[in-house]
Amino acid sequence: MSLNLDDKKAVVAEVSAIVAKAQSIIVAEYRGLEVVDLTGLRAKARQSGVYLRVLKNTLARRALTGTPFEALSEKLVGPLIYGISTDPVAAAKLLNDFAKGKDQIVIKAGAMPNYVLDAAGVKALATMPSREELLSKLLGTMQAPITQFVRTLNEVPTKFVRGLAAVRDAKTTA
Repeated sequence: MSLNLDDKKAVVAEVSAIVAKAQSIIVAEYRGLEVVDLTGLRAKARQSGVYLRVLKNTLARRALTGTPFEALSEKLVGPLIYGISTDPVAAAKLLNDFAKGKDQIVIKAGAMPNYVLDAAGVKALATMPSREELLSKLLGTMQAPITQFVRTLNEVPTKFVRGLAAVRDAKTTA
């Protein structure tokens, strides 16, 4: 079913609004993928906060015009599914993990603002830790010196109490 001009304008406006907030766009060819698998992929995308949509390439090119992702337009060939995310790693992880289990989905390209990635670049991006993982590691690193300092301060009275207990035990046995 083809879209009329107003529907096409609405699709371009919707995708343009999402691309304006995006940090990464990943495109993958989905030729031969069954509907059940695509529905499962969409469910995982919703859980990950990834906007996943099958678009006509001409509409996607129009939505990308004038954005930092405009250079990706050259790679838009064939039946593609678009994963758009505000987290730079989320869309790459989602499509890369899904592609491992299915031969029908092939990652073609990706983009970060003002930078186009090939398929190998998208796979490398997918292996990076997510924002939450990086923040937790940073917090752990920042807390380590403080935690060690508190343990050291706590050790002085603990050793004193152990010494008193040892003296008490020595006097009771003598």
